Amino acid sequence: MKKAQKVRIGISIGDLNGIGSEIILKTFQDPRMLEFCTPVIFANTKLLSFYKKHFKLNVNFQGIENASKVIDGKINVVNVWKENTKINFGKEDKFLGKFTVKSLEGATEALIKKEIDTLVTAPINKNVIQSEEFNFPGHTDYLAKAMKGDSLMLMICKNLRIGLLTDHVAVKDVAEKITPELIQKKVTIIHDTLKKDFRIQKPKIAVLGINPHSGDNGVIGKEDEEILKPTILKINEKGTLVYGPYSADSFFGTKNYQNFDAVIAAYHDQGLIPFKTLSFGRGVNYTAGLSRIRTSPDHGTAYEIAGKGEADFTSFKEAVFASIEIFKCRKEYLKLTKNQLQKQSKKL
Repeated sequence: MKKAQKVRIGISIGDLNGIGSEIILKTFQDPRMLEFCTPVIFANTKLLSFYKKHFKLNVNFQGIENASKVIDGKINVVNVWKENTKINFGKEDKFLGKFTVKSLEGATEALIKKEIDTLVTAPINKNVIQSEEFNFPGHTDYLAKAMKGDSLMLMICKNLRIGLLTDHVAVKDVAEKITPELIQKKVTIIHDTLKKDFRIQKPKIAVLGINPHSGDNGVIGKEDEEILKPTILKINEKGTLVYGPYSADSFFGTKNYQNFDAVIAAYHDQGLIPFKTLSFGRGVNYTAGLSRIRTSPDHGTAYEIAGKGEADFTSFKEAVFASIEIFKCRKEYLKLTKNQLQKQSKKL
C-alpha cells in the first residue's frame, strides 16, 4: 500500500534581519516534526546555511528548483533568489525587503497552484517591503487580493478565537469603516470558518461594542445603537447565533468569552490585547475566509533579540500544527459536503 503523503507546509522566510529564520529552523530541528508534515521553505539555501551556522543548529535541508519538486519527508528549500544577501540582525533594510517579498510571492504562487497544502508566514516588517510593485499593509491584504477572496484576521489559541471587524486601520478611522455590510460579511466568514475549519456545527459568536460600554445607549457614541445592534438582530433572525454588542472592558475579565466559539472585536487592539494576554505567546494568526490556508505566529520581527539565539519558537510551531489541523478539518468537511450533495441528487 502506498504511504499517504504528509501535509506540505509552505513557509515564507519573513524579515531576513528578524527572528523568522531562527524560529523556522528551531521548529524543524526536531526530527519528529517530519512525522507530521513536509516543510517547504521559500528562501535560499546559502542564506539558510548561514543562519544554521550562526545559531549552531543541527538541521539539514534539501535545495529544490521549485515547489513541484518537493521531496516528501525532507526539509525542502525552494531557491526563489540567487543573489547574495548580507544579514545585519535587528536593522531595518529596504534592500533585503525585496527578498521577503520574493519569498512570500513564491510561496503564495505555490499555494494557489496546490503545490503546497498550506502556508505559514514568518513575521515581516511592513515598512521595508513597501514599493510601487508591492503596496499592502500586511500579509492578510496581500493574500486576499492574490486569492481573490474576502478575509478575516482570526487569532486562535485552543478554544479562544478572536476575529476582527477592522484590522490594520487607524483608530480614528475605525467607526466610519464599520458598516452593516462589513459586519454581515465578517460574521458570515467567521461562521463558515468555524463550521468547515474547526468542526463546530452550530457556532455561537459574540460581537464586542465599538465604544466604551457599547455606547451606554447612545450616551458615548451612537454607532453601537444605530449600526451594531440592528445588524446583529438582522443576522440572528436568519438563524446565525450571533450576540452583542458586549462591553469590551469586562468581557474577558468575567470569562464571558468562554461561552462562545468565537469573538469579533471592532478593531485591532480591542481584540489583540486580551488575546495576547491570555495566550502567552502560544497564539496563532489565521487568515479566515480564503480558498487556501494560511497561519502565522502572533508576534513580530523582534529586532531587539534578532540574531541572539533567544527567540521562542512556540508560536511558530503552534502555527504549523494549526495549519495541519485546519487542512485536515477542511478536507473532511468538503468530503462530507460532497457526499451529502450526492445523496440529495440521488433522491431527486
